[in-house]
Amino acid sequence: MINVLVVDDSVVIRRLVTDALAEDPEIRVVGTAPNGRVALAKIEQLNPDLVTLDIEMPVLDGLSTLRELRPRYPRLPVIMFSTLTAAGASATLDALSAGASDYVTKPSNVGSFEESKRSVREQIIPRIHALCEGGSGRRPRRTSTDRPGGASSGFTFPPAVPGLAGVPRTGKQPATSTPAVRRSRTDLVDVLAVGCSTGGPDALSKVLQAMPASLPVPIVVVQHMPPVFTKMFAERLNRSCALEVVEAAGEEQLRPGTVYIAPGDFHLEVVRSGTAVMTKLQSGPPENFCRPAVDVLFRSVAQVYGGKVLATVLTGMGQDGKRGAEVLYAEGAEIVAQDEATSVVWGMPGAITQAGLTDAVLPLPDIANYLVSRISAGRRVRTQEVA
Repeated sequence: MINVLVVDDSVVIRRLVTDALAEDPEIRVVGTAPNGRVALAKIEQLNPDLVTLDIEMPVLDGLSTLRELRPRYPRLPVIMFSTLTAAGASATLDALSAGASDYVTKPSNVGSFEESKRSVREQIIPRIHALCEGGSGRRPRRTSTDRPGGASSGFTFPPAVPGLAGVPRTGKQPATSTPAVRRSRTDLVDVLAVGCSTGGPDALSKVLQAMPASLPVPIVVVQHMPPVFTKMFAERLNRSCALEVVEAAGEEQLRPGTVYIAPGDFHLEVVRSGTAVMTKLQSGPPENFCRPAVDVLFRSVAQVYGGKVLATVLTGMGQDGKRGAEVLYAEGAEIVAQDEATSVVWGMPGAITQAGLTDAVLPLPDIANYLVSRISAGRRVRTQEVA
């Protein structure tokens, strides 16, 4: 069983979440709390595997609770409850920066309790399983020894995934499925394409903040987020990075040193227009239950740039990006994945690693330097060819 503590000042929301979680036989609500102060005491008492945490509460709000909780329980998964508003997005991004694992949005304009419960259930149950089981079956579960001041050895690991035992952190990985036939790889890089989801805001921030403003290629990004959130996320990144970061608006010419974030509820593609490459937004059907989807972006960069793509898949739930990575792989593009140890959920990077599509699997602190070095090496090759 996955034991969950539900924290919200609203009796209705506590019941809503409790009833939604009761529909999964592997999840058990072991307690509820009306504010953060009570929640901290109940974590000590009940030792849950995961906490759902409202942002706005009396006595001790969600952000303050999270800041007290993290030093004492550094690996306890926390899912924030947010509203689909600018204020809710801002508070959620603050919470993710403070160590929240993921977030779900509260139902809005929903006509009945049952519809609200369905909305919560569809959002939260997959996240609970991913965060407590890691998406790869190897995520550590908390045990009774994971208490303030306790040893970090208070974790147990389920059996390893077949084909992944002993996989090195870098280099080509053993495949668990047959990858596509691959064209010869080129050292040239004309674009960096990034996909991420659960845990992605923090991981993406760390990667982009470590890159120089002089980066000679554009960066296109899909981070699974709803509308409002992506715009605010891009604005925050723009303030904290040397690179220019924008929410893609469509019909923009890609420029070196600029990051284009796919807006919530729109797929991001790139298209060629004469000698220029432009962004394109479209509202086609969701893929992998996602819009924007990484697969859509990866297919489009493969079509425009061929093998001159450096693609990176960071932490995230599910397998979005795997099919697009297969197309990139066939074109000869280079593909880098975040490793399991530093991923909040190793679903997306694990899927492409298991499929034998990665050229390197790296811990998060090493990814930015690797990407910049590869792009720079490609520029030197191009300069030598011109000379």
